[in-house]
Amino acid sequence: MVLHPDGRWRKSSRCESFECVEVAAGGGQVLVRAAADGPVLRYPTAAWQAFCAAVKAGDCGGARPR
Repeated sequence: MVLHPDGRWRKSSRCESFECVEVAAGGGQVLVRAAADGPVLRYPTAAWQAFCAAVKAGDCGGARPR
């Protein structure tokens, strides 16, 4: 998923329902929410990038993404 620093919420193009996690980037942070009206988690951009790299490398204990 590419993060655009325009503050718009985005979800994966693989999401086939309305129950997907959404992310938005801007101001040096990444915002994450599970629903349009749900609570928002805030992470520094560097921490989010490290998390995404770990997931892609299979370092999070789950199956590697396709």
